[in-house]
Amino acid sequence: MVQFQDNVVEADCWHGKVALDYGLRGSKTEMCGCVTQSPFRIQRPFYPEGDRICHTVLLHTAGGVVGGDRLSVDLNLQPDSHVFLTTAAANKLYKSNGQTSRQDGKIVQAPGSVMEYFPQEMIVFDGAEYRQSLRVNLAESAVWCGWEILRFGRTARGEKFHSGNWRGATEIWQGDELLWGDRQWMPGNPEMFASWNGLNNQAIVGSLALVGMEISEAQITEFRATMGQISQGLGGITQLPQGVVCRYRGDSSTEVKRWFVSLLKQWRSLYSPQTLTLPRVWQSY
Repeated sequence: MVQFQDNVVEADCWHGKVALDYGLRGSKTEMCGCVTQSPFRIQRPFYPEGDRICHTVLLHTAGGVVGGDRLSVDLNLQPDSHVFLTTAAANKLYKSNGQTSRQDGKIVQAPGSVMEYFPQEMIVFDGAEYRQSLRVNLAESAVWCGWEILRFGRTARGEKFHSGNWRGATEIWQGDELLWGDRQWMPGNPEMFASWNGLNNQAIVGSLALVGMEISEAQITEFRATMGQISQGLGGITQLPQGVVCRYRGDSSTEVKRWFVSLLKQWRSLYSPQTLTLPRVWQSY
């Protein structure tokens, strides 16, 4: 697991935890174990795509993350299970009180399992101090697909991310092999917000990745055809040794979500016979 050195966490801050275990019972993926600690809650699993794919909605009941909060997410997928996990609403990272908030995640996937991990948009307030890490351990033939969509500053109020820090680290492993490692740091300052190799005065960035299977050049060419949907932002698609990663930078959360959902509809057929059905907590894209 990626580790960060943070400021000391105050005793009165949240330490939210969620630990979920999934297994295939007959032809149905079921939640076999569930442990939560406030502010996390789990909605009852539902099956809009049939029994094989268990849809799970994670709720953060506090409404946002403040300085010093710690969040832990641990997911375990037994052989051949298939899980689609999202969040009930956008997450908010409030201006820091001097402490650093953080979230650490770990996903362990057994052979043949599929994890689709799509938390809704994260809004990073000016002055937020936040660090997160995600470690995914894939067995042979397991597949992980996930995204991250970030809005830096409350743009509806004209706010820009001119102070604070956002750091993230994602690692996808298979045995001793690192399939994909992604470290990002966005320091809040006017120069980084405005520079071309920073945000270029565009508040939204997104990453979407599929890891754990071979993707051909022909498939990459097909995926790139969807980039015609991008009109306000900038996007790119890169082939990985065992997967593919897409990047977006722009001003429209609707645009990035529509583009990512279009890609997901293409990708789903690569690892599942079930046509993608969007979860009820999302808007239509």
